[in-house]
Amino acid sequence: MHPILGSLRKLGLYLLGWSPLIVLAADQLRSSGLTLNEAVALAIPLCLIYAFICLSSWWLCRLTPLRGRGWERVVTIHLAASVVAATMWTLNARTLAEGLSDLHLMSSPLPLLMRAASQLFGLGLLFYLLTVAMSYVLLAVEASRQAEAGEAEAQILAREAELRALKAQINPHFLFNSLHSISALTTIDPARARDMCVLLGDFLRYTLGLGEKSTIPLADEIELVNRYLKVEKVRFGARLDMQEDIDPGALSVTVPPLLLQPMVENAVAHGISGLPEGGWIRLQARRQQDEVEILIENKFDADSPPSRRNGVGLENVRRRLGACYGSRASMSVSSEGDCFRVSLLLPCENNSKGDHANQR
Repeated sequence: MHPILGSLRKLGLYLLGWSPLIVLAADQLRSSGLTLNEAVALAIPLCLIYAFICLSSWWLCRLTPLRGRGWERVVTIHLAASVVAATMWTLNARTLAEGLSDLHLMSSPLPLLMRAASQLFGLGLLFYLLTVAMSYVLLAVEASRQAEAGEAEAQILAREAELRALKAQINPHFLFNSLHSISALTTIDPARARDMCVLLGDFLRYTLGLGEKSTIPLADEIELVNRYLKVEKVRFGARLDMQEDIDPGALSVTVPPLLLQPMVENAVAHGISGLPEGGWIRLQARRQQDEVEILIENKFDADSPPSRRNGVGLENVRRRLGACYGSRASMSVSSEGDCFRVSLLLPCENNSKGDHANQR
């Protein structure tokens, strides 16, 4: 459908744009000998009818784009079309004049119109070519919007592909560590190894439901972290001390699934596991108006090599934040003494439906 005909507002603006052309046509008719009232009475319906006839130029412009075709062919096609349209315009002027004469709104207009035929024909050519130019502008705007929409869609698809790849990176990384632990336990404590297998299966069932979603409430992500820690508790026992300080107002804020688990996993793998006496992990979440701050701290051996700072988990989290939020989210990593700290600042996006994906 023609973009102008698809909107009453655009159609109104288009017809309003013909106002100066109506004035020009009326002035030309008046110069041929018609009175002012007769010229206006004839120019208004004549131009309004011609306005709709000229809309046909849009379809012709679509068939003859300016790019990819010789300009000689384009000019020839539109000149031929303008001649046809101007002929119709001139014939319509005569038909309308006869009708107005029958209604006694004009007196003997035909001789006068015959004298103005060449001027009317010229106006018809001009008006049609103006709509041709307008049609090419509309097509250029439409092409630009389609290009922008295509680029936006490509960016969304690329972002989704990146997120899928990053999420797919999480479970194998965790499974490798867990299976290694189970393998070690089977020789020294088969019962604990069996318990760890059961808890690992429970954790993986839970992640299957959350991993399919683009965002989940923070409450569900914390539940996922706790299920993960149950698996690790089998291995570390009292050496692993988890401390939580969560603002209830932050629980409904949505976050990407599997966002905190890699950071807690890093805290265990690069912090607690390196301390013979064990250590602590602190998880804090505070909502501050339209942002939520999440802080994960853990005790670690300050004399150990700083391999964790370039770990897969933290880099994964950083890239996912960039893909999901762009510059609206930030992540900072620091250490002080024997305390390693990761701080996230995310925009608040509440789950309107309030449905928590609790997979039991």
